[in-house]
Amino acid sequence: MQLEVGEVIVVNDNSRDLTGAILAELATRYPKLRVRNAGPLPEGWVGKNHAVSVGAAAAEGDWLLFTDADTYHYPGSTRRALMDAVDHNAVLVSYSPEQELGTWWERALIPFVYCRLAGKFSFARVNDPRQPDAAANGQFLFVLRDAYDAVGGHAAVAQEILEDVALARLVKGHGYGIYFTAPMGIVRTRMYRSFAAMWEGWAKNLYPLVGGNIAALLLEFAEVFPLAEIGLLLIALLYFFGVRNPLLPSALGIFAGVVLARLVAFGAALYRNLYPLRFIEYYEVGAVLYSLAMIRSWWKTTRGRVVWKGRAYATRKP
Repeated sequence: MQLEVGEVIVVNDNSRDLTGAILAELATRYPKLRVRNAGPLPEGWVGKNHAVSVGAAAAEGDWLLFTDADTYHYPGSTRRALMDAVDHNAVLVSYSPEQELGTWWERALIPFVYCRLAGKFSFARVNDPRQPDAAANGQFLFVLRDAYDAVGGHAAVAQEILEDVALARLVKGHGYGIYFTAPMGIVRTRMYRSFAAMWEGWAKNLYPLVGGNIAALLLEFAEVFPLAEIGLLLIALLYFFGVRNPLLPSALGIFAGVVLARLVAFGAALYRNLYPLRFIEYYEVGAVLYSLAMIRSWWKTTRGRVVWKGRAYATRKP
């Protein structure tokens, strides 16, 4: 374990597999490791928020690092976070992990999602104390204990599905500095190991991430839905069946220009976000999956509940 880590607290949130036995065995080998059981989920709490609050209550350090079980930390990650906190006068430091993409579906959708979100959650604006923008990633969320307690901790965002973004907004809203970035060689994760899990995960949080209102959803949908590609396909079919019209060449040029512009923009976004440029081949499928995932997330979020990790959460206020 890294020298700067004083203790590691793992919260077992009612797992039904061998997690408890594995943790008990690990605790005998690592003195810094302490295990806590989350217990029953209280009314009005999202499962993860309650689990991490149990961990925070047991922690004794001046700084708290919240992370997920599927996240790998490179040596020196917490040292880097401490340095960034000092260098940027921040009480909350968060990193967006490198993404491990094991399947074709992951490579098609996840880079597309993160490239879109990068345009909405500008690191420059988030890190600027003069701007209201705030964001964080719960897979690596490093926060000063005093500031965490001052804003109410996870109890203050107990019902939030996007608890990381909500906590960052709360911290920044109280006048504290935050620092959010996506470094290489610090932390990595593979978020989903099946299409079903990926689909369920983005249904939970994509609609709130793109804005959480119908106007933002429609604008995002208009920007990414492959309408020009559909137009090209229809023109190709018309030519195939022998249809000739003087307007078709002009429409073909317009649609082709739009598609080319989108591909160039996506390639630039991949480059900025440190994804391989070869992922541009997934653009069309990514755009379709992203559009469908937004619709499903909107429907789930505005029609009563979302399901995550076997638990259902109400999303529409009474």
